[in-house]
Amino acid sequence: MRHFFLLISCFLLPHTLVFGQVSTGKIRGTTHSADGKPVIAATILLKDTRYGASSEADGSYSLEAPEGRYTLVVQLLGLETQTLPIRVRAGETVTIPPLTLRETSRQLDDVVVTGQYEPQSMRQSVYQIRTIDRERIQLRGATNLIGVLNNELGIRFSNDLVLGTSDIQLMGMSGRNVKILLDGVPMVDRGDTRESLNQIDINTIERVEIVEGPMSVSYGTDALAGIINVITKKPGNERLLVTARIQEETAHTEYRPLTGKGVHNQNLGVTWQRKGWNAYVGGTHNGFGGWQGLSTTRAKDWHPKEQWLGNVKLGYRTDHFNIWYRLDALDETINAMDPVNINTNQARDQKYLTNRFTHQLQSDWKASEHLHINAILSYTDYSRKTQTTNIDLNTGRRTLSLGAGEQDLSLFDTRVFRATAQYKLSNTVSFQPGVDINLDAASGARILGSPSIHDYAFFVSSELKPTSVLTIRPGLRFIKNSVYDAPPVIPSLNAKLTLHKNADFRFAYARGFRSPALRELYFNFFDASHSIKGNPNLKAEYSNSFNGSLTWRFITSPALRLTSTVTGFYNDFHNLIDYGNDPANPGAMMMVNINRFKTTGGTLNHTLNARNIQVTLGFSHIGRYNSLTKNDTDLPEFVWSPEVNSNITYHLQKLDTKVSFFYKYTGKRPVYESVAGSDGTTTVHLAETAAYHWADFTINKSIVKSVTLNTGVKNLFNVTRLTNTSGDVERAHSTGGAVPLSYGRSYFLGLSFQWSN
Repeated sequence: MRHFFLLISCFLLPHTLVFGQVSTGKIRGTTHSADGKPVIAATILLKDTRYGASSEADGSYSLEAPEGRYTLVVQLLGLETQTLPIRVRAGETVTIPPLTLRETSRQLDDVVVTGQYEPQSMRQSVYQIRTIDRERIQLRGATNLIGVLNNELGIRFSNDLVLGTSDIQLMGMSGRNVKILLDGVPMVDRGDTRESLNQIDINTIERVEIVEGPMSVSYGTDALAGIINVITKKPGNERLLVTARIQEETAHTEYRPLTGKGVHNQNLGVTWQRKGWNAYVGGTHNGFGGWQGLSTTRAKDWHPKEQWLGNVKLGYRTDHFNIWYRLDALDETINAMDPVNINTNQARDQKYLTNRFTHQLQSDWKASEHLHINAILSYTDYSRKTQTTNIDLNTGRRTLSLGAGEQDLSLFDTRVFRATAQYKLSNTVSFQPGVDINLDAASGARILGSPSIHDYAFFVSSELKPTSVLTIRPGLRFIKNSVYDAPPVIPSLNAKLTLHKNADFRFAYARGFRSPALRELYFNFFDASHSIKGNPNLKAEYSNSFNGSLTWRFITSPALRLTSTVTGFYNDFHNLIDYGNDPANPGAMMMVNINRFKTTGGTLNHTLNARNIQVTLGFSHIGRYNSLTKNDTDLPEFVWSPEVNSNITYHLQKLDTKVSFFYKYTGKRPVYESVAGSDGTTTVHLAETAAYHWADFTINKSIVKSVTLNTGVKNLFNVTRLTNTSGDVERAHSTGGAVPLSYGRSYFLGLSFQWSN
């Protein structure tokens, strides 16, 4: 037996020595994108084996494999996959020629977070959500959010040139019914306009998510028309990232480099992360020299504006836990200059000074595979100051004006606490309970007393999947308001039905509720152009809303995707808050409840993604109704307005240049209004704001590895004012006369820098 084992050992030993030897070779190479930049974190693998690696910060990769013939696969989401046959020889190194990974139209569905239990693809969401990604923001050459959203269907903007502010309308509803969120935190505004859209640093934005229809169950008051959630950038894979941007733009034909006339934007940001810790600090300066327009005096049609925006973020994350603090700060100055009094050679000027500090502390904790907890704590400190001075042009001496209301300071602060828990009972049943606490306070000379409103809510929803093709999400919100007897419960119901592997149908019903804001209850604003009174007797608004959509993906091949979406909506509002005549003072306006207000309509969108071209084409038709026509059978219940938009981007691969054309036709906007006659009688009048065409043409070109040039023309049709037949010249925000839209055609040139390690 001993000799037998010795014989077996002698037989196996040579083979063991052979197999124990390292008979492997090495593979090395680099990857880069079409613009020559290194491709980081690309996956490099040998097909049908376990051997692989990832590309480093400089695009290089290296791996070992046994001797043999293989197929090398290099891939990264959003880029074309490269494959090539190779042969590995023992003890040798195979050097692969540099590989170029170009962009591809084969992309995953956009990942959305607004209203979701957790980030998920847009196709899986029960909500119909529109997204605007970072690339599109860059292609537009926009310096604020209005420059991005003005091309969207169903969205319109109006400008108040006296105050230098803008407001938004969504699907026929005013801005006070549109909730603006920054990473899920509500933005604070002084008046009923959503001027905060112009006070968000666009250079920090990753994408914008737009949800149409009431979101009152999840997000509470102000969300009757929908949600615009601005999502800021999150840390990537870079240890150190430095970004910078400078852009210069004309204001029609007015321009002076870097300062004064024109539009000037500069930004610098630095991101760092290591061992789970991450930090960001950045700042932006926006300068606008105003626009003279039709004015022949020292007063300008569009006021000069200067903004300083700062951002600081500090966070820590692990595989299961993420916590971060963010500060957004704004300092804004608007200069309004009046004409000179020819008798005294003096002029009256005003400055509108805005300061906003928004603090956020947010955390996510994945306690288990079944339980996920989110929490938000935020504090916003907002002030708006009006400073009026008189200047003697003979001596240049400037003194404070002592007129009533000409020196004013309004203070608003908001505290928000929001916490949700997502519990997955099974693959077919999930729950989301949550609490939402909002504490609002205000003070100032134009604010009656020092009022506050406290809103406490508990909400719960469930996502049910009784079959593989049906998802149902019912929800309830219970509210306790310190000022109003809120309805005992606010319900909503959303559903998504997969009709086909390429077709989805969505349906939603929601009960909306909005308690009057502090600005509507207690804010009084009187100056040369405004006469507004708050109304402490306002009732809360509520609505019933229905939405439906059908999405069909006609072509879903890797090289070509064609998708169409048709939507429809109907909103019926009660006690909608708007401006009305003050019975005690016919020359002033006050906030009142309109008995009935409705909107209805639909949209049709087509999206085409091919190898080098992206095309969208959309159409909407929106009808509005208010109670002024309620008792007059000769007038239609709805008045309608159409819109058409299209975006085209073509990528010239060899030049690494993207050429884009953005277009929108906004049809005339009719509305019935009551006009008071000199004899005290009131008549109903159909007013119309003229239609207009808007188009932008941009070129985005990569110059070197870290620098991109962006140039183009905005407002190609040179639209400045819209004719308007309104007879209303006495309201708080007078709609009589021409409606200001823009300062005309402009030309811009910008450079963006991005370096990472």
